[in-house]
Amino acid sequence: MATCHVVFLPFMAYGHLIPMADMAVLFASRGLKTTILTTSKTAHRLAKSIRKTAGFTHQIALHTIDFNPEEPGLENPDQVISNDQFCRFIEALPTLQEPFERFIETTKPNCIVADMFFPWTTETASKFGIPRIIFNGSGFFPLCVSDAVTRYRPNVSSDSEPFIVPHLPHEIKLTRKQLPQYEGEEFKVFMKVFIQSMEAEAKSYGVIFNSFYELEPEYVRHYREVMKRKAWHIGPVSLYSKTIEEKVERGKKSSIDEHECLKWLDSKPTGSVVYVSFGSMVNVTNAQLYEIAMGLEACVSSFIWVIRDGQEASIPEGFEARMEAEGRGLIIKGWAPQVMILDHESVGGFVTHCGWNSVLEGVSGGVAMVAWPVTAEQFYNAKLVTDVLRIGVLIGDVEWSAHSTCEGVKREVIERVVERVMSVEEGGDMRMRARELQEKAKTTIEEEGSSYLDLSSFIENIKSFQQ
Repeated sequence: MATCHVVFLPFMAYGHLIPMADMAVLFASRGLKTTILTTSKTAHRLAKSIRKTAGFTHQIALHTIDFNPEEPGLENPDQVISNDQFCRFIEALPTLQEPFERFIETTKPNCIVADMFFPWTTETASKFGIPRIIFNGSGFFPLCVSDAVTRYRPNVSSDSEPFIVPHLPHEIKLTRKQLPQYEGEEFKVFMKVFIQSMEAEAKSYGVIFNSFYELEPEYVRHYREVMKRKAWHIGPVSLYSKTIEEKVERGKKSSIDEHECLKWLDSKPTGSVVYVSFGSMVNVTNAQLYEIAMGLEACVSSFIWVIRDGQEASIPEGFEARMEAEGRGLIIKGWAPQVMILDHESVGGFVTHCGWNSVLEGVSGGVAMVAWPVTAEQFYNAKLVTDVLRIGVLIGDVEWSAHSTCEGVKREVIERVVERVMSVEEGGDMRMRARELQEKAKTTIEEEGSSYLDLSSFIENIKSFQQ
């Protein structure tokens, strides 16, 4: 049989691009011919992933297609600063369909793995008689909860009244203010694409997940048997980055020298450091940055805190100097080598926005978490962390933000919750459960592990696909 050829079409945001690039490396390592299609403005981000496959039978091929939104500066979602701009960016994505179809017609691959933000690829795959696989950057649990909430709208008297999400394997309680609230003119485009994505998912050949069976077994079964979807779990893909260099090179170039960072971590006792990061898309207000600084200073734990470039002015005067003098705090301004940090034995806690990549990387590092969800499916992910896996605690009574804005949590709350997670007893129990999951995560990607076998099943499925 000819070599099986899989084409990847990743969404350009780092949170989607990084795991999909990892997937392409993984597929290439299993002898598949892989091609990543992306825009010319994004291609440079994939150079390191391609280099990893230099010694493989099939090196990843990179093919660029032009993406020229009418508004300058909208070529990349990580550079978009407002919701209105993000919606215009989403609105421009279908212009990729024509050049994408030209490539598919010429190369005739066996399979398309496309991000959820490209629902039209289901139509393209049908047109050329090949399977389209969806990657949406999420886990089984949040998709199961989302499906249940959509089918059974809660009948509650207020936004803060808890309700039980019905027909799920666990008792999951939410409030209406924790649910997505896409309202207003600017979100009409996003909602249209979201609905199209859900419809495309139902018509697609299947869904591939950056997850592993042992993390959410009841929800893998629920998704397959109750929701009747074909699905494969092949993660955590971050664990395929095994060397320090590979961990550092995931995403952008780190803003800190990794040796300096490791030297600082090596000087701390096991499990004594809390890592604080809200990912690449959450907007932390200046007032909230100030409260986080004050909360961290009040804690006894050492910390690494990642803040965006340009927000240093919001940190209290003298704070960074005091923390440096005490040897208690390391502030990273810009991009951090997150996987490397979370894997270090001195890190015991993680204050996270609960993006799926961060949840998986926290689990893979065996750390306890402070769940501080902000937007998207993060409130569902937080429930997995706190209520199902019991490896973290919720920051407090936060509500879903349409503008991805993190705000409103006082320093006293931050201090109290971080100390809970870093404590010997309660935090220690969480870390023990997290480390059990960490061991399962490592095993699942090895030969005969559940993710290894699911990828084998996926490959056989694609190879035997008949139009």
